[in-house]
Amino acid sequence: MGLIYSVHKYDVFMFTYLINTSIYKYLALFSRYVSKTADGPLYFLLALFLYWQEGLDSLFLKTLLLAFLIERPIYFILKNGFKRNRPAVALENFTSLVTPSDQFSFPSGHTSAAFMVAAITGYFLPVLLLPLLIWSTLVGFSRVVLGVHFPTDTLMGMILGVSVAIYSLNQIII
Repeated sequence: MGLIYSVHKYDVFMFTYLINTSIYKYLALFSRYVSKTADGPLYFLLALFLYWQEGLDSLFLKTLLLAFLIERPIYFILKNGFKRNRPAVALENFTSLVTPSDQFSFPSGHTSAAFMVAAITGYFLPVLLLPLLIWSTLVGFSRVVLGVHFPTDTLMGMILGVSVAIYSLNQIII
């Protein structure tokens, strides 16, 4: 229990430090836009594009579909199993800048999906890997700036997304 308390204490410190920086209001504006890119419609458009270009034989499309079929249930189980309160609930006198889509914060679903899609897309289109990893990192950061996640929520989202991407690639490609 001491480890969990220590991690939470560190999370609160980092979160509080970030929201009290002088550039917070500028980060918040930028974060709203970045976060929206990971809401889900772009993933659907990517899948439609792959289907249109290559049909159901697309290894890229099969990998993405398998990854989402694995990642979303794991994300849901973790989120509802840990039941970690979001910053607006956990911290007095704090209100998040956006309304979260669900009650709990651990792990970050936006971050998980972003890293998963980035890793899979980067495998099939290596030239896009670095820009997509930067984008997915910004998605995770934006979720903290917007006040709906603590830093470790996004760290776990990254780990979940990349792990599922690697697993899915191994199932489809090998």
